[in-house]
Amino acid sequence: MSTENVRIKAESVNFYYGEKRAIKDLNMDFYDKKVTAFIGPSGCGKSTFIRLLNKMNDLVPNTRAEGSIYFDGGDILDRKVDVVKIRRKIGMVFQKPNPFPKTIFQNISYGLEVNGEKNKKIIAQTVEESLARAALWNEVKDRLHDNALRLSGGQQQRLCIARCLAVEPEVILFDEPCASLDPISTNKIEELILDLRKNYTIVIVTHNMQQAARVSDYTAFMYLGELIEFNSTDKMFTVPKEKKTEEYLSGKFG
Repeated sequence: MSTENVRIKAESVNFYYGEKRAIKDLNMDFYDKKVTAFIGPSGCGKSTFIRLLNKMNDLVPNTRAEGSIYFDGGDILDRKVDVVKIRRKIGMVFQKPNPFPKTIFQNISYGLEVNGEKNKKIIAQTVEESLARAALWNEVKDRLHDNALRLSGGQQQRLCIARCLAVEPEVILFDEPCASLDPISTNKIEELILDLRKNYTIVIVTHNMQQAARVSDYTAFMYLGELIEFNSTDKMFTVPKEKKTEEYLSGKFG
């Protein structure tokens, strides 16, 4: 479908919560340094699927996955895959900002230290660079030792993005990153996603179709666990191929 470089490839992916099949035979490619948005009604499997990409669903009891998700020459769904390594390469930013109850500096330095970095100069430099890449450095450079919980919601979300960037992932997953933010903070996060696309492969789940149209290169529409349509965002929003996609985009259901 595209000449883009495929970064992640999903083949015949099924996922079950107990006996309930939440994802049904999903096949799709994620392209390098592009933003792919997932849209669809609540409960259609969007978040469930992207949580498979960095094995977050492994934490949920009585679940199982079938099929393959290829990344860096291996299958993410293989039980022998190193979970720590996958989560370092495929970072995640959640719907609700979740900074650690530590200082702003420690929120960023923690991941570096856990991964074995001991050089204080490198840690300090990485903290500054990560906060700068997350468009937060100028707002917090004089208060790095304040508790991160004192930041505003939008700042906390950008701090979580900086924390993710500090460990140098290759892919960043955003699960409705603006759901709890005001319009100004939402605009900052969207600008940040567009900037990060230069260096990272990005996958975003959003309920906001206008947001998908603004920030993504490709859009996947899911309904009841099935991938109904996947195409470039321009084509999806102007000439959708599937009737169900057209009905969803025009507000007839969802």
